[in-house]
Amino acid sequence: MTKLKYILSLIILFVGVGFAIAQNQSKDDLQSKKRQLIKEIEQTNRILRETQKNKKATLTQLNALVKQIQVRERLINTISSEIRMLEGQIGKTNSEIDQLKDELAQLKLEYAAMIKFAYRNQSSYNKLMFVFAATNFNQAYKRLKYLQQFSEYRQKQARYIEQAQSKLEDKMLELEDDKKDKSVLLVDEQQEKVILGKEKNQQETIAKQLTVKESTLKKQISAKQAQTKKLDRQIEDIIRKEIEAARKKAEADAKAKGTKMPTGDKKSSSNLALTPEAQKLSNNFTSNKGRLPWPVEKGTIVEFFGTHEHPQLKGVMVSNNGVDIKTNKGASVRAVFTGRVSGVIQIVGGLYAVLINHGEYTTVYSNLSSVSVKMGQEVTTKQNIGTVATDEELSSMELQVWKGISKLNPIDWLAR
Repeated sequence: MTKLKYILSLIILFVGVGFAIAQNQSKDDLQSKKRQLIKEIEQTNRILRETQKNKKATLTQLNALVKQIQVRERLINTISSEIRMLEGQIGKTNSEIDQLKDELAQLKLEYAAMIKFAYRNQSSYNKLMFVFAATNFNQAYKRLKYLQQFSEYRQKQARYIEQAQSKLEDKMLELEDDKKDKSVLLVDEQQEKVILGKEKNQQETIAKQLTVKESTLKKQISAKQAQTKKLDRQIEDIIRKEIEAARKKAEADAKAKGTKMPTGDKKSSSNLALTPEAQKLSNNFTSNKGRLPWPVEKGTIVEFFGTHEHPQLKGVMVSNNGVDIKTNKGASVRAVFTGRVSGVIQIVGGLYAVLINHGEYTTVYSNLSSVSVKMGQEVTTKQNIGTVATDEELSSMELQVWKGISKLNPIDWLAR
């Protein structure tokens, strides 16, 4: 029975420790997520301050505000999760405190009974009489040992009481700390909800102002989509020429070696016959999926990849081959990975787009006001390739990721 109790105690101990570690990890994760969201809100706030310098309501201002609202809602959800986690911890601590109080009360009762017994038998005469009253020597020896063990056990019991009291006090302090943390979080949550309400009102006001200019906005969006399609064609032309040049080189190499050149769909990126170095670069690019650095040091995504309905203009579909990143005025644009500059395109309004080849992959950086690299130049990760353009409101650039002539979602490639 004693062995069984010991095993059960160990199981309870390990489960308790595991639960505590899991809770700490969860708390750390939530706090890390909250810090990241707060940083994102600060960045979007800077964008909003820039857009608000223009007294007229603009689509860019509305997009930045929509993004801000989304991030703030995630922040409120994270704070709510922290509060729920603390409530669970407070409930658990309260249960532990009740259990400790019961254990302490029981220990004190047992200790009091031992003190009474010791008081009644405190004289040396009584102890001797208790020993000498034994019927034989063996029984007398056992009674003497009992008196010694009783004294030792009473001292142990006193230590148990002290330990239980100390543990109870620690739990009480832990409970107070958790309650204070919860109070702070409740205040933060309420403040964020108030700000969220103001931002939603502001969003509604700007949306109403923009509705009046809906036809103009549709024309602007249409012009931007036409510009995007033109840039797409230029990018595809550059990539196709690279594929064709690589294919011809592979055919010449195969002919010189007397080997057969593999055939395939000419539209497929597999026709980009890579040298061993280029293949290694391509493999390295693939293995860094989800870990690539951002093309700007500070920024937030305000337009995502793919085709979707415009958030304010009903029935208007917008298409984006990459992600639009708002950043600081005059920010440097950086290569997200080692590669070779395969194209520098001048687009409408004296702006530029830079293409960097990474084996069978290509990254595109558009809406640059200036470029600091040239065709054929080898670049390294985070190397400056140009400066982001700034319109009358704010600075932004677009990042695209292509595999052959297939467009990929940059979000899947960038570090979170």
